[in-house]
Amino acid sequence: MKKVLLPLLILAAFSCLIAVESAPSAIVGYVKYPCVAPLDRGSGLNFIALPMDSGWTTVGQLGDAYPGMMDAMSYWDAASQTWVACYWDGYWADEFDVYPGMPVMINALGAFDLYSMGGLPSSRASVDLLFGLNAVMVPLSRSDLSTSGLVGDDMGGDAYVDALSFWDAPSQTWVACYWDGYWADEFGTWIGMPLMVNAVQDFTWAGRSKSVQNLKASRASK
Repeated sequence: MKKVLLPLLILAAFSCLIAVESAPSAIVGYVKYPCVAPLDRGSGLNFIALPMDSGWTTVGQLGDAYPGMMDAMSYWDAASQTWVACYWDGYWADEFDVYPGMPVMINALGAFDLYSMGGLPSSRASVDLLFGLNAVMVPLSRSDLSTSGLVGDDMGGDAYVDALSFWDAPSQTWVACYWDGYWADEFGTWIGMPLMVNAVQDFTWAGRSKSVQNLKASRASK
């Protein structure tokens, strides 16, 4: 298995640091994403997510909550395998809709902490992944998914995904874990953490299932 994920991921226009969970209450809470300032070459790309139900319906509302702190935001469109960007031009041009659990890439103009604040979503929606790269978030209810390998196994293993990556904002690069008979270069994950996942077929990720248990049993018997 070759490390083929990174060249495609580097096409990303905007991105972020690892998510840090804040122990939200049963009613309302927040998740904090520390975002880095631009490096010398001018990019301050940070990959965040919107795990809490803040009431925001458009990405411009997110941008307005942090005036002067970012100049572009984007989301990954798995259908076209491209980033779709909204940028500041005196207003938020090419604004797009957002929803709880959505990963968003931002370009920060300086270091700041971005908070996803609000109530816990009433239920965890299933996530439809398409063949190719997909942006997903580790669910708030899944503290057991503490490594990229566990996330990959929960999705059904190498029959469904062969690579996962996170954006390392301090170095402005993607860091990948890939399937090579095992999860090579495995990294730690957290609830609320946005990830890029390479799917080898279309499937729906709805959390732990019998197929995951069967996968573990199959590997244990080998």
